Amino acid sequence: MTMVEICRPVTAAWAYLLERCSLHFPCLSDPDRRTSVILKTSLVLFHLVIVGLLFVLDEHLQRKTQKEPWYTAIYLVLFVATLVQYFYTSGSTPGYVVDAMRVYNDTRHTFLNTSRSSEQSASSIMGSSISSVGGRASGKSNSGAFTTMWVKQVMALYPQGSSTRTWTCTYCNIVLPPRAKHCHDCNKCVLQFDHHCVWLGTCIGQGNHCRFWWYIFEETVLSIWTIILYISFLEAKTEREWWKNGIAIVFLAILFLCLIFLLLLLIFHGYLILTNQTTYELIRRRRILYLREIPERVHPFSKGVCRNLYDVCCSRDSLYAMEPVPTRDDMEETAQPYTCIDIVSCRCF
Repeated sequence: MTMVEICRPVTAAWAYLLERCSLHFPCLSDPDRRTSVILKTSLVLFHLVIVGLLFVLDEHLQRKTQKEPWYTAIYLVLFVATLVQYFYTSGSTPGYVVDAMRVYNDTRHTFLNTSRSSEQSASSIMGSSISSVGGRASGKSNSGAFTTMWVKQVMALYPQGSSTRTWTCTYCNIVLPPRAKHCHDCNKCVLQFDHHCVWLGTCIGQGNHCRFWWYIFEETVLSIWTIILYISFLEAKTEREWWKNGIAIVFLAILFLCLIFLLLLLIFHGYLILTNQTTYELIRRRRILYLREIPERVHPFSKGVCRNLYDVCCSRDSLYAMEPVPTRDDMEETAQPYTCIDIVSCRCF
């Protein structure tokens, strides 16, 4: 019996299992979605194993939970809140250009319909019939008219003399506003594209950058607290099996590595939010036409720390808001040396 014959039943069983899963769970038929589901499940299981094993191994923690239940309750609330924030961020939209274009077209369509209805109500019977015929004729060209209006709206955000061909996405065939970029993983253009997070299964952009930062913050606090609990477990002078200490040391080392990564990520994205930048703009600055000639220390889209935080975290219009490219005068003003008043007013950021 050859190796192929031995593996054939296993291969057939695996193919049958995938087929059944695809029927009951259509989202798993897509390789990208299947990978995303596997990563999310692995991350949740990792949290459950790290925290669950700690409560199983640490008898001192079990006794402390009985004496001081509030301590464990706060820790578990943080644990649940971190997982909730993870799924909340994962399911949030980063702000797709297509959705922004649709919102803009709906707004313009409502405005035009309101104007047309007011004109029809003020016209005579003959005039209204002619207007209705003209309205049906113009309805056929609404799509092209809205596209033209979108192009005019977007190109007004760029410096004069810019070509639509330069800022047209070759994949989506739409004109991109400043700071937008096409994501090859999502196959969509994202407003203020930062990066595509494989662990979340979505892009980080204008619509969910603040949620992403808060998720990292909660993960960091949870990791620090869990590390303290593992260290307390190892320092406890109680007799236990050697393998328990071995498992605790391995998990503690993994948590330390995760904490270092989370701290760096938290500080980095905090800096990006305070200066109104994105990861893509910071790394690919020389590849973006309107950022090439700007000095490194100048942050062209920054409006000050307080306004940057408000726009990212508090502004209701920030999901589909589009920022124009600053003019040369604004660049020169931003590049001027800072005074004491500028530092107090946070212009240095």
